[in-house]
Amino acid sequence: MLNLRNYRLRSKLIITYLLLTVVPISLLGYISYSQYTKSIEGQVGEYIPKILDQANENIDKQMEELTYAPELLYNSSQVLSILRKDSYPTRSEFLNDRFTMNSYLSSTYFTEKNSLLGVFVWTKQRLFSSTTVSYTGFEKEPDWGGGDGMILQHETDLRFKGKPPFFLIVKPIQDFENRRTIGTIMLAVRLTFIESVLMSIKDQDEAEIWIMNRQGRVIYHTDPEQIGTVENMSAFPLANGSFRSYKNGERMLVSVSESERMGWITVHRIPFKYLTEQAEMVKDFVIGIFIAIVLATIIISVFMAWSVSRPIYKLSRLMRTVENGNFQVDLNIQSKDEIGILARSFNSMVSRIRELVQLNYHIEIRQKQAELYALQSQINPHFMYNTLETISMAVEEDEKETVVEMVTLLGKMLRFSLSNKNRIVTMDREVEHIRNYLLIQKYRFEQRLHFTIDSDIELQHYYSPKFILQPIIENCIKHGLETRKGLNISVEVFKVQGIRPQTEDITIIIRDNGAGIDHETLKMIHRLLRSDPIAKRDSGYGLINVHARIAMLFGVEYGLAVESEPVEGTEIVIRIPAITDLQTVEKYERIEDESYRG
Repeated sequence: MLNLRNYRLRSKLIITYLLLTVVPISLLGYISYSQYTKSIEGQVGEYIPKILDQANENIDKQMEELTYAPELLYNSSQVLSILRKDSYPTRSEFLNDRFTMNSYLSSTYFTEKNSLLGVFVWTKQRLFSSTTVSYTGFEKEPDWGGGDGMILQHETDLRFKGKPPFFLIVKPIQDFENRRTIGTIMLAVRLTFIESVLMSIKDQDEAEIWIMNRQGRVIYHTDPEQIGTVENMSAFPLANGSFRSYKNGERMLVSVSESERMGWITVHRIPFKYLTEQAEMVKDFVIGIFIAIVLATIIISVFMAWSVSRPIYKLSRLMRTVENGNFQVDLNIQSKDEIGILARSFNSMVSRIRELVQLNYHIEIRQKQAELYALQSQINPHFMYNTLETISMAVEEDEKETVVEMVTLLGKMLRFSLSNKNRIVTMDREVEHIRNYLLIQKYRFEQRLHFTIDSDIELQHYYSPKFILQPIIENCIKHGLETRKGLNISVEVFKVQGIRPQTEDITIIIRDNGAGIDHETLKMIHRLLRSDPIAKRDSGYGLINVHARIAMLFGVEYGLAVESEPVEGTEIVIRIPAITDLQTVEKYERIEDESYRG
């Protein structure tokens, strides 16, 4: 007998559990299951092939009846006379014969009990047909090689409405008086008659039953998607009988039976685990023994495991708290065993993570605020260069008034851009800055650029973040004039009902008739606008940076919305809260200043 007092606690629990539960239950379960599966495998392995043999006989009998169906054509001398005709002098005569032929096919071959989808008669490149549902394909006579035969669904372009599975029985039509072949009859047979035979032996939903030919081509399957696929015949060592197989690592019992007449192979496959469900007596016995042993094990091991399970449970609960982002936790365990060492290591780790998170947060805030500060202060160097070049050309052409106007506008823009003291300005100053920018661009592009700025509110009474319009207008001009000779830009400012209760918002809509944004790029922009605005500000899109700034100041419900169609143009909607008092302005100024200082 083992002396457990000299073993560590973990070893005591493992040895006790193995001795009292795992070993006996494993032996009992293995012996019971092995004996049962052998018994089930033997019984089912003998029973199912016999059922499949009977099913094959029924299918062969029905197939034999179907192969005699084409003989019904010989019962009508009128039909045979139609088939003997080589040509028609008039179309009306052909239409009359086609009506007669189709009517005969319909009245002769379609009854309530048969499983035919359609009957097709090809003769001298002419098609007579009668079907129960509409069909497509069959534009020309299939190359079937002559003689009796069968065409599977994947071998023809014929398709019926509703996509029912089928196959074609093909038989030549002989003119016995003239001793020649005058046409071909094809019967489109629905697979329902096979299904009605096989479903009678499919006693479990988990079983698979299918019929395939000797090449492995699946003619019918309980899963319609498998019809037409090809099975690996090397996986079927028997033509009649049962054997074991594996599918996706799961053990299966496979039973097969080959029909004598058609040469079709009927396969029944079912996982072993569903066969063992019927072992109620063995299952109840094993469960009873298992419960008894588990109860005894619980009584013996509960006192030994208590001292370990309680602190582990407390540790797991605190780890879930840390996982949710709360690092203000402490695991207070004073023991000096493995659990105590683990608790002290956990506390040290959480403390270190808390310090690193705070450090990284301050660094990221400083970095992103510095990027925002640089964005606010910048004027596009290309814009400056192009403006100065335009002024230079105006000087050369002695256009004094144009030079004075452009220098004045540029000075106003520089004054507005370099005054970084205020990051939130009145809306009339923001709009005036954009008007100056557009006027300068108007001097440069002349008749190629037109713009309008409309507002139904007194802009000087409302406030807006600085530089939220210029990046968007720059994009409109840059991308709009690349592909168009003329560009129209409109800016509308108006007041709407606020997103938050009892508030008002300001909406700014910027439209252009430029090249628009392709669908893939627009999807990416929408994805960036919906994602974390702070984390995505380095996306490379100026409007994303504007959206990020608005979202950081006023909340994620505010910002930009973009709609565009290629060639037709783009519409950008900016939404911000309606700010009218200086106290609110100072609050948002402090938000940016405190973030910048970290």
